[in-house]
Amino acid sequence: MWTARELKRRDPSLRICVLEKAVCGFGASGRNGGWASALFPSSDSSVIRRYGADAFTHQRQLLRTSVGELGDAAEADGIDAHFKHGGTLTFARSEIQAHRLREHVKSAHELGSRESDITWLEERDARARGSLSAMIGATYTPHCARIHPARLVRGLSAVNEALGVQIYENTAVTRIVPRRERHQAEVVTVGASVHAQFVVRATEGFTPTLPGQRRAVAPLYSLMIATEPLPRGFWEEVGFGNGETFTDGRHLIIYGQRTKDDRLAFGGRGAPYHFGSTVEERFDDDPKVSRLLESTLRELFPFMSADITHRWGGPLAMPRDLTPSVIVDYDSGLASAGGYSGDGVVLSRVASIALADLLTNRDGETEYTRLPFVQRRSRRWELEPLRWLGISAGLSLASRADATESRRGIESRASGWFDRLTGESD
Repeated sequence: MWTARELKRRDPSLRICVLEKAVCGFGASGRNGGWASALFPSSDSSVIRRYGADAFTHQRQLLRTSVGELGDAAEADGIDAHFKHGGTLTFARSEIQAHRLREHVKSAHELGSRESDITWLEERDARARGSLSAMIGATYTPHCARIHPARLVRGLSAVNEALGVQIYENTAVTRIVPRRERHQAEVVTVGASVHAQFVVRATEGFTPTLPGQRRAVAPLYSLMIATEPLPRGFWEEVGFGNGETFTDGRHLIIYGQRTKDDRLAFGGRGAPYHFGSTVEERFDDDPKVSRLLESTLRELFPFMSADITHRWGGPLAMPRDLTPSVIVDYDSGLASAGGYSGDGVVLSRVASIALADLLTNRDGETEYTRLPFVQRRSRRWELEPLRWLGISAGLSLASRADATESRRGIESRASGWFDRLTGESD
């Protein structure tokens, strides 16, 4: 959607169509946690190790400015996506988490982040913004906004149609054929074929369902719940009045926000990886994970008595090296973007501008094409059962590390094993 919008604004004469298997926003783009953040899936040290300090600094600054730019773009297009630029609170709910988060702030400052970019808040200052149970303090960064993701995608769909982009929903793509000799690239659907100079594949967690893409990314399921609207008294007690998103310092990721209509929308990882990178709609609902999310949410907000009214989920795309890719192959006419690992709200817009730059200015370099994940490919995942064993081990180690820290108050060796398994340790 972002790529079509960007290309059409640059050259209204371009003929562009978008093919969607279900409806626009059906996948992660419309059903995510609503964080428009400057987060990047790989750690700072990993990016520096692979691409150098200058590339890291450039990427960090561009992603940070892109948060506000996404909100500006939506506003300019008249899209009411409930955008509120309130930042993120990452709470420490144990001394181990507090130590880990303080070290993260120290490391970020050593790498050039200012105090205004990320800071440690003692308990009193943290509670002035938002409050969870058993909190010791929190880090705060302003580089995140709350959004309603489905409203954003549906709004982009309407904007694209107004620009002349043809959108075909309920149109399943079965095959993508590269350019050959004088023939254009081809997209084969159930009912027809589309020929184009360039085909942009932006299929994210559904990528493994396409021929030849089974090992391109691992589809990991992230699930969410939402409460009924909560009373004013609850929000006067817990805060989050500026639209701050929130998480805590555990290993198995959780994420939440206060919605515009005063619900708690809350999600997390922990759903099992399905052997063979299988993606099926029935995996969108895992009662065991939903119950765990609900118990976690009620632990974070122990005096909340509201009912859970919504439950949903879907697959995100995790590359083998935790690094997204933006690719344009001028010979084949095939392009792609994805592998955001759950950080795709802002990254997808950044990738779209990089794609547009590459497609319209082949030989020129821009601040977007200089990003280290542009025109680079991640290596493929291992064959099964190695893929299943590795990903399942990672999820198990993260859960074990959190359980040990909660039960015994000490750092688990599983934490270090998890970092080594994901390649995020030095």
